[in-house]
Amino acid sequence: MSRSVQTIGLIDYGMGNLFSVQTCFERLGSPLKTVQNSDDLDGCQALILPGVGAFDPAMDRLNATGLIPELCAWSGADRPLLGICLGLQLLFESSEEGHRDGLGLLPGRVKRLPKDQRERIPHMGWGRLHIDRPSPLLPNRSSAEWMYFVHSFAAEPEEIKHCAASVEFGKGLATAAVWRNRLGACQFHPEKSAITGQRLLSRWLEWLKQGAPLMQ
Repeated sequence: MSRSVQTIGLIDYGMGNLFSVQTCFERLGSPLKTVQNSDDLDGCQALILPGVGAFDPAMDRLNATGLIPELCAWSGADRPLLGICLGLQLLFESSEEGHRDGLGLLPGRVKRLPKDQRERIPHMGWGRLHIDRPSPLLPNRSSAEWMYFVHSFAAEPEEIKHCAASVEFGKGLATAAVWRNRLGACQFHPEKSAITGQRLLSRWLEWLKQGAPLMQ
């Protein structure tokens, strides 16, 4: 990829928190291009898949755009793609929340957060990340980043190496971020996570500007 300014597409399928994501990237000096169909992908060097709501309606609406084959081809070509919140869950093969197949870009399944008397579901509020391995999102294992979460389900990657960060929930940990090659996603909302979220998105933008070097 070129080191010049990148055109980043924001996928709009009717279930994304588009305004806050757009606003955050504008503050960072990288306005996004809205993508509603395959023609809108022209000129994009990277994509963002946001999402709020439930798994099955999201997959239905995404399917209605005709973008699912395009997204699969995009990821298959190892082109940069960032999922946010429900956008992370859609990357996986399926979810306990519904019956639809996910995009299947990452092996694994999305599961309901375990019931725990000490925790409320949905998991809503700030959580401290445990960095499992460096990635363009969170490169420093020793850093302590707090991010804002709103979710009732969490992905369980089939391959542990795809888990980039976790967050404490109940007696265990839930997946907070994933990374494989040039495909990354976060369960939390970086656009609502103040300066720590901006730092994460700035790292991702800088990685793009450097040519999106491949990370396994």
